[in-house]
Amino acid sequence: MTSLSSPPPLMILCGGQGTRLRDVTELLPKPMVSIGPHPIVWHIMKCFSAYGIRRFILCLGYKREKFIDYFLNYHAHATDMTVHLGNPPVLTYHGVVGEEDWEVTLADTGDRTMTGARIARAARYLHSDDHDILVTYGDGLANVNVHDLLRFHSLNKNCITVTAVHPSGRFGEMKLDGQLVCGFQEKPQTEDGLINGGYMVIRRSFIEQYLTTDPNLSLEHEPMRRAVADRQMSAYIHDGFWQCMDTPREYQLLNQMWESGDAPWKVGW
Repeated sequence: MTSLSSPPPLMILCGGQGTRLRDVTELLPKPMVSIGPHPIVWHIMKCFSAYGIRRFILCLGYKREKFIDYFLNYHAHATDMTVHLGNPPVLTYHGVVGEEDWEVTLADTGDRTMTGARIARAARYLHSDDHDILVTYGDGLANVNVHDLLRFHSLNKNCITVTAVHPSGRFGEMKLDGQLVCGFQEKPQTEDGLINGGYMVIRRSFIEQYLTTDPNLSLEHEPMRRAVADRQMSAYIHDGFWQCMDTPREYQLLNQMWESGDAPWKVGW
């Protein structure tokens, strides 16, 4: 796919405990749970890197050491290797060690910090010219066209754009007035309507105006509701594939898709 001329960074919210996937996440944080041979966070990064995104900021918390081990030993996980013991030791990697030209910042944002505060705390790693920032959750996969999403965000000029997807239930529902979000309800008792599927774009001004480092600040509550009240929240409607990994059934579903060779999120890579 064509790369963006000046791609924004992607923040991935990776700090939660994933309690509804407890059978799988006792040893691993949810974004490190594997779909096929790779953790789901790798799949998310591959989806965005297909559109030229190369800088990733992982907002870590629960079991952050698992991410550190994975990325520090990324090549060792990807290929065979020979360790030449001695002083100093020498590592020889055999075969292709991966084509990913990624800059990955592992940001400790606190064990029990909520999503809004995680973004605010990780913002210290943004560059001075990062006016727009992509943000997504560490447990959802989609075939969103990131180029179209960013163009939509640029044209609407609001300080936050969320990707609205059709749910399988259990999530916060949005009401739209054209392309503008006019209502936001957390986890209604209906499976109709549209939900926030992640794949968001925020302007730096959104962080400055709506977010703080208060560990109890959830992005999906006061900040989004204030942005809705200020008519600053737009919805990019995605009618394609979207699936989170929130339950054992969804974990099995995503693995079945990958093993079948027909993973709908694998576009351009």
